[in-house]
Amino acid sequence: MGDTLITVIAIFLSAILMFVFPMMSLAERTDDMAQLSVQTVTTEFVNDVRTTGKLRIEDYEQFLQTITSFGYTYTVELEIKHLDENPGVKTTQAEMTKIGENVYYTEYTTQILDKLNVTGYIVLKEGDMFSTTVKNTNTTIAQMLRNFFYSIAGNENVQVAAKHGGIVSVNGSI
Repeated sequence: MGDTLITVIAIFLSAILMFVFPMMSLAERTDDMAQLSVQTVTTEFVNDVRTTGKLRIEDYEQFLQTITSFGYTYTVELEIKHLDENPGVKTTQAEMTKIGENVYYTEYTTQILDKLNVTGYIVLKEGDMFSTTVKNTNTTIAQMLRNFFYSIAGNENVQVAAKHGGIVSVNGSI
């Protein structure tokens, strides 16, 4: 009886080692590749907006189409911090780039998308800040396996995410 029980346990453990752990490793690698791809596409999108000074609806839709082609669903958050050119009337200040003197006002995703849907583009100026945050919303296979074997509680763990931002370097024109 004892030998039979040990044989059953050995078969069960060998099945786990032969099938489950390689599958977990493959799923983790797939998520890593998706992470790298989303980060690269997000960086390219933000850098394109920063170097051209304009955000066009066509570019945004192409960005969404590219990241969804990786097989996951995402939430995309956009943020534009516009540099206020006249934060206060100061006749003695000759240079606007002094620390502490610049004032920014912020537009978020819904405001940006409303403008894009109306005009088709947003023109930015030098000194504005643009950032994009992307997070997956569906549960990946690696997350399901990890939750099953390691009992990780909560669905707030984001497996594939990217964030990039920067200062616009040129005045945009359309």
